[in-house]
Amino acid sequence: MGKVAVGAAVIGAAAVVGVAALVVRQRMRSSGRWARVMAIVKEFEEKCGTPEIKLKQIADAMTVEMHAGLASEGGSKLKMLISYVDNLPTGDEEGVFYALDLGGTNFRVLRVQLGGREAGIVHQEFAEASIPPALMSGSSDALFDYIAEKLASFVDEEEKLYNQPPGKERELGFTFSFPCMQTSINSGTLIRWTKGFSIDDAVGQDVVDELTKALKRKRVDMRVAALVSSFFVQKFCVQVLFSDCLDAFFFCDDDLPQVNDTIGTLAGGKYVNKDVSMAVILGTGSNAAYVERAQAIPKWHGPLPESGDMVINIEWGNFRSSCLPLTEYDHATDVESLNPGEQIFEKIISGMYLGEILRRVLLRMAEEAFFFGDEVPPKLKIAFVLRTPEMSAMHQDTSPDLKRVGETLKSILDVSSTSLKKRRVVVELCNIIATRGARLAAAGILGVLKKMGRDTAKEGGEKTVIAMDGGLYEHYTEYRKSLQNTVAELVGEEHASSIVFEQSIDGSGIGAALLAASHSLYLNQ
Repeated sequence: MGKVAVGAAVIGAAAVVGVAALVVRQRMRSSGRWARVMAIVKEFEEKCGTPEIKLKQIADAMTVEMHAGLASEGGSKLKMLISYVDNLPTGDEEGVFYALDLGGTNFRVLRVQLGGREAGIVHQEFAEASIPPALMSGSSDALFDYIAEKLASFVDEEEKLYNQPPGKERELGFTFSFPCMQTSINSGTLIRWTKGFSIDDAVGQDVVDELTKALKRKRVDMRVAALVSSFFVQKFCVQVLFSDCLDAFFFCDDDLPQVNDTIGTLAGGKYVNKDVSMAVILGTGSNAAYVERAQAIPKWHGPLPESGDMVINIEWGNFRSSCLPLTEYDHATDVESLNPGEQIFEKIISGMYLGEILRRVLLRMAEEAFFFGDEVPPKLKIAFVLRTPEMSAMHQDTSPDLKRVGETLKSILDVSSTSLKKRRVVVELCNIIATRGARLAAAGILGVLKKMGRDTAKEGGEKTVIAMDGGLYEHYTEYRKSLQNTVAELVGEEHASSIVFEQSIDGSGIGAALLAASHSLYLNQ
């Protein structure tokens, strides 16, 4: 019996040692995995670094590219497109003006009543309509007749509310979100259709003429005073790899993001505040526009506008510089896009891509460090499955246990459970990505301010107001705070108080109506 007892004791001890060894191995493996996670995070953070000196180099590069783009067509990655808008609203405009926003299978018609300096925008209303599929591949006359009929119905309602002065033609701002070559404030030639349209006899035609003829056929007394081309021929198409409209976070329009309502945003901002001289869109995509002195545009040919000014659409999404802090995840996103090598700046600062960058970092951690367990979540391999709205929600989760982070990972990636430690890592990644994007956007703003000569303090306390729009800026609070703080950091404490950010209004709608008002035939009446 003694020998049996001893044997049992030995076996028991061996079992204990075995279990202990197994525990140690598991802990070592877990420790090794976590060390790899931290290494990936640290490497990513370092590559995304945006110290002040680098941001100022990027701003200088932006300014240089702006000069080059104004000098000649094709002289820069920045298109520096002449908008033909030489009169922005002053706030004194009065009357009723219309806007037509044609951007896809749906379109909007808007009516805006302006009451001058004291009253501002007195009243606004809009109606939406869908374009029947048959008209998307029919004739130009059929499409524009249909639009004119809807405008006619909308105008008929006007008689109940407003009295149009005798002899005064109604005026319309026309936002046209298809590739066109704009040749004046109210003319532009359609280059090609996108978004499922295929109307051959409209290609090569002036879309303002086509609409004007339809208005006459339908006996609508209305003049197109301004064309706001929201999709220039030079702009590369970017594929949206998800079909639903990203909650209320972005402006989505069928299968293409609209980033060029910047001029309308500038008009809307200028109407409210005379000190507005620049507009920035930060939404699905990103762009900026500003007021330039016409004589500072070497590629401008023809008489200078009476105002002496010209609004320039920068198309800054296509900016590129060796100073940009690009990572392997950015390069992979770019290579797999429909426009590799293009829109690099947009791909690291705008809402369409921030969530995708986060997904790619998490995928690497899942593959190399088993961040979500022994198996990689299948959904994590799907491009654009993790959207910027969800990233924003996780980043801004203030609950003690980061509950929203856990819920998002479960609902989007089917990750059943995550520890608080892992959730904190996800939040840190969100912070790295959003901070880099916001600080780079701030550097872009500084570059434009430098080109305008507004990057230093002026005597008399002159303000520079920047009209901002886009769901990313509006809804992603941490991104917005970082951008504003970075601009203040870059211009210095003395000048920071003179740079003001203001949320602007609907650029493609109300902005277009305001441009019709500022280019009215009846301004001096």
